[in-house]
Amino acid sequence: MAEQYLSIKKATEREGSIVSVRGWIHRERGSKKLRFIVLRDVTGIIQCVIEKSIVGEDKFAAIEKLQVEASVSVTGKIKKDERAPGGYEISVTCFEIIGNSDTFPITKDQSAEFLSDMRHLWIRSRRMQAILKIRSTVFGAIHDYYRKLGFYEFQSPIFQATQCEGGSDLFEVKYFDRITYLAQTWQLYAEAGIFSLEKIYCIAPSFRAERSRTTRHLTEYWHAEMEAAWFSFEDMIDNGEGLIKHIVKAVLDNNSEELDLLERDTGKLTPTIEKPFVRMRYDDAINILNERCDMKIKWGKDLRTIEEDKLTRLYDVPIIVTHYPKSVKAFYMQEDSKNPDVVLGCDFLAPEGYGEIIGGSQREADNSSIIRRLKEQGEDPKNYEYYLDTRRYGSVPHSGFGCGVERVITWICGIDNIRDSIPFPRTMLRTRP
Repeated sequence: MAEQYLSIKKATEREGSIVSVRGWIHRERGSKKLRFIVLRDVTGIIQCVIEKSIVGEDKFAAIEKLQVEASVSVTGKIKKDERAPGGYEISVTCFEIIGNSDTFPITKDQSAEFLSDMRHLWIRSRRMQAILKIRSTVFGAIHDYYRKLGFYEFQSPIFQATQCEGGSDLFEVKYFDRITYLAQTWQLYAEAGIFSLEKIYCIAPSFRAERSRTTRHLTEYWHAEMEAAWFSFEDMIDNGEGLIKHIVKAVLDNNSEELDLLERDTGKLTPTIEKPFVRMRYDDAINILNERCDMKIKWGKDLRTIEEDKLTRLYDVPIIVTHYPKSVKAFYMQEDSKNPDVVLGCDFLAPEGYGEIIGGSQREADNSSIIRRLKEQGEDPKNYEYYLDTRRYGSVPHSGFGCGVERVITWICGIDNIRDSIPFPRTMLRTRP
């Protein structure tokens, strides 16, 4: 007797046996006597051959009416057939319709905007399924990396009373009789948390009200962040490099089928785990861009998408750019003791033009410097008393970073738009489905 409902992948290990599988119709075709149905589940696809003479006229008539995405279960003998989608074929002896499907609105050629409107259905596609599997691996790898290093998982509020990354990027929320904001980052709360748990991390949604329509930006994204007491600037950079290497290795080890389906050239990912990352100061980056890329960038300007694109195409591993001008970075980044015009901050830039995936820094330890920087940015230091208290009572050197998980997924998958790295993207123009 067949084991009840094997996955398609498990069924292919039972060649010559009677198997039962279930899933959704991915493709269908045939004649008045014979139907070919390509069935899909989370593990793969398999061709099912249904003959009228075997299942009976009434059953076959019902099968002829089935459309793409109807859910069914089948039982039959499985055999290897290299001509069949998935390389195997089931000769069906028993067939049950679980759920009928109307005419499926997604056909072969559709615009990106239409697919966004149909996102709740488009995530069924094999392409999106592959990306979402890789996404799951990435999230698991982040947890695995930090737990093995003895970090504690720590959460911060989504409703926050103050800004951290920039007031113009805040989403205001009516909170009873006052205004609060959606979190841009956990950082200010994490800096309080390290005085209890020392080494902490979190994966949580962050929100940026950026009026951007680029292929790199989401208004709601998932943020993998770490903060650690006693960590120097170099410790933090080493930790970030270790994290990215661990993530990429996990995907290469666990998602070869998905990468193949996406036609991702894994040869472009292997240098990341085999070679050290390129490290350079902001000054060096500017010189390289001006001399090797024929650009004219003045010192003091932040690196834009175009500069990051040019720079990352010169190397086959991520680039870590350090010591940015203080004027383009956040108030909490520590000034370099050797040059107060720059901070101990860094950005990790992914290869192939994928841009920033990590931003981090050693945190400023001096309250007078923090207060001065807040005032320079038009902020009232009184709103940051809880943050300033972390420096008043037993402050220690500490560092941390934030990693944009969707940007990492976009790069690893080799896809063109960050919107495809998340099940239901939120952008400046899209809040549904």
